[in-house]
Amino acid sequence: MQSDSEVLSNLPLTEATFLMLLSLRSGPTHGYAILKDVQALSGDRVHLSTGTLYGGIQRMVDRGWIRRAPEADSVEEGRERIAYALTDLGLRILEAEIDRLRSLLRVANQVARGESSAA
Repeated sequence: MQSDSEVLSNLPLTEATFLMLLSLRSGPTHGYAILKDVQALSGDRVHLSTGTLYGGIQRMVDRGWIRRAPEADSVEEGRERIAYALTDLGLRILEAEIDRLRSLLRVANQVARGESSAA
């Protein structure tokens, strides 16, 4: 198991990687569904090409952040759909990134309200 400092060393995540991990937060799903989730989660701002999607999936598999989830594989319209799931490490990285973003947002809100001054 990676230490907290090792988890934090993976941050910050790119927006695409963050959204891909976030898509898997609710459970195993296949690549095309991840692609559609990223689009929806981003408010239609992020559109992944299939090359970017599957390259990102492979990198996250190689790093141990996600795993193939054969128990959730399916066949749709005659095509095999390979499913992926978050690993414990992937979940820890996702949660660390969410905490990092919350902290940034908290500071930004303080500054916007004039509650913080630069030293």
